[in-house]
Amino acid sequence: MTAMVCFVACCSIFPTIRSTKIKSRQVKTLPLSIVCVTSGSNGKFNTPSSRAIARARKQKMREKDDRLDYGHAFVRPTLKNEIVKQVVRKKLAKQRHVVLVKAIDPSYLDALFPSMLELFQPQTVNYNGGIGKVPEWKISCYLEVMDGGVPTTNPNTQLLNLFSPLLSACNEIFMDWYRQQHACNDRKTSTPFVNCHRLMTFITRYTPAPGEQALLKHVDGAGKVDGSIVVALPVDRWSASEEENAFEGGGLTFWDGPKQQEIHYDTRSGDLALIDRAVWHQADPITKGTRWALVIFYKVIRDTSGAASDQS
Repeated sequence: MTAMVCFVACCSIFPTIRSTKIKSRQVKTLPLSIVCVTSGSNGKFNTPSSRAIARARKQKMREKDDRLDYGHAFVRPTLKNEIVKQVVRKKLAKQRHVVLVKAIDPSYLDALFPSMLELFQPQTVNYNGGIGKVPEWKISCYLEVMDGGVPTTNPNTQLLNLFSPLLSACNEIFMDWYRQQHACNDRKTSTPFVNCHRLMTFITRYTPAPGEQALLKHVDGAGKVDGSIVVALPVDRWSASEEENAFEGGGLTFWDGPKQQEIHYDTRSGDLALIDRAVWHQADPITKGTRWALVIFYKVIRDTSGAASDQS
């Protein structure tokens, strides 16, 4: 007497019952309400097996979690699970950064790029003696700035509106990572009820020109921000051919861990870096083409009352 799993489609008043044989491993893809087991040749239906129900329930929970990852279709569905795994690996190595490959769908960034090109207006700034050893920084366009108009009093609100959905997703990704990165640390930094506020948001275009090739070894916000995100943007295929604008060199380098291990990442469109407070890193020099990146500085807001407020 061999047990077999059947799929049952029932009418509202059950005048007929039809069944189709399926393989046992397929039961996890079926709704729980229509999974049953029949034993023997008499075709009598018994209660669904607990193992089949458990498999189906687990599969449905996984599918639900995947669909709801950060609530945006352009975020890779498996990102939540990868952040968990990456944080464990990095904490074992006593490192405080993570780089996630294709965290953001490159096709979504492609769709933003033509409008971004039209709106991009680099602003010349010079504060704290320059940025990354460059006394006059003129390759970034600022979407959001710090209190007091630092580093510019004229942020680009049109670009901010264009990137608003992506920035909201980045907030959620950052908070998810930050909670895990700081779990079990000092009580002052490990509270689970945290929120974040974007202190500064800007888009940078690197070129091979002197002073524009790189942002050399530095810590974000001179160590005064709680963390940051860097999203690699597409190669510009709209203002000229991809062959002409494709960059050589580039990527990100980190100095992290007890021995300040040097770690290089060849980042491409959609890759996302999460960087904890005062971690040394740099945007590596390019020798050809143009390289674009979105950068966000964060302040973490700790709510000891037991509930977090809305993101901004």
